[in-house]
Amino acid sequence: MKKYHPIEAKGITTKFGRKFVHKDLNFHAEEGKITGIVGGSGSGKSVLMNTMLGLIEPQEGDVFFNGLNRKRFKKNDILDINNSIGVLFQGGALFSSLTILDNILVPLREYTNLNEQLLRGIAIMKIHMVGLSSEVLDLYPSELSGGMKKRAGLARALALDPKLLFLDEPTAGLDPIGANAFDELILRLKSSMDLTVIMVTHDLDSLLHTCDKVAVLINKQIAIIDSLHKVAKYDNPWVKEYFNGPRSRFN
Repeated sequence: MKKYHPIEAKGITTKFGRKFVHKDLNFHAEEGKITGIVGGSGSGKSVLMNTMLGLIEPQEGDVFFNGLNRKRFKKNDILDINNSIGVLFQGGALFSSLTILDNILVPLREYTNLNEQLLRGIAIMKIHMVGLSSEVLDLYPSELSGGMKKRAGLARALALDPKLLFLDEPTAGLDPIGANAFDELILRLKSSMDLTVIMVTHDLDSLLHTCDKVAVLINKQIAIIDSLHKVAKYDNPWVKEYFNGPRSRFN
């Protein structure tokens, strides 16, 4: 029996006005692995993520979940798929008018029929899972540090026990200690929750520390998806500069 990828994009062409962002792009993530997506500024990394999430509709191409084309999903199928995906947007994207506890409760209240006591218990558990204490429950996002906001955003992304987790620049704005701690957290959660993770990042340390595979977005296509060490040897000027430049971890 053929084994399908948890998520796969085939023949994706995306453009805004006359400007093409992707042309006949192909991408896949392997089950239970962390796949990083890298590329130059403006290369379309976040657009690709949002296309796979269904937030952007491409002009051409298809997105598949476990071999099933999203275009053929019925309404209930789309709801099930959306509930199986967690997303951490850059900066956390928390609701500023809600406490941290209420932020985590938003998806739980919307997509489950559990009683309020059970919902609160699940939300508190998720908050603890990402390394935050009960002291943050009644705080607002503006009262948290950048790293704590990211962890709170991650707790909300994990609220419905997703199988796919998308991370958009998860360590951006964190100091090296905080970034390393966040990397370790992602690795622990990936293992304990059996997650498949797609991570858009510029952080070479995060790529080296966390990613099983790295996809490189160049000239509107994924040029290569492979282990970081193999990608670093790929014969392309941008790749050579990015992976073997002044901040390289391979020199």
